[in-house]
Amino acid sequence: MESERKKGYAWAILAGLNAAFSAVSAKYFSSLLKYALVVIFNVIMWGCYVNSMKSLSSLQATVTNFATNFLASGSSGFFLFGEALPFKWFSGAMLIVIGVIVLSKSSIEKKTHPS
Repeated sequence: MESERKKGYAWAILAGLNAAFSAVSAKYFSSLLKYALVVIFNVIMWGCYVNSMKSLSSLQATVTNFATNFLASGSSGFFLFGEALPFKWFSGAMLIVIGVIVLSKSSIEKKTHPS
């Protein structure tokens, strides 16, 4: 059961990364390619997100997806576009990561898979 949960977190993290890739492609590429990449990354993101909810609660999947998207989008903004990341951003990021850890350790009902 623990391996299923780890797979769920991996899917949620992949969903968050694909959401960030979608945002980056919307800023980085031009016209038709931009729209195609946004659609492709969003379709992949939704597929990963749905797979994550097969093993995690919707709350755990959502906050893990959100945290990954937030961190990846902020980091890519800094590295690719030279955007500033003030101390408040790092403080908020730290609180989000702590919240994800707390929720991942919580005693939320575990999903059972029908045989």
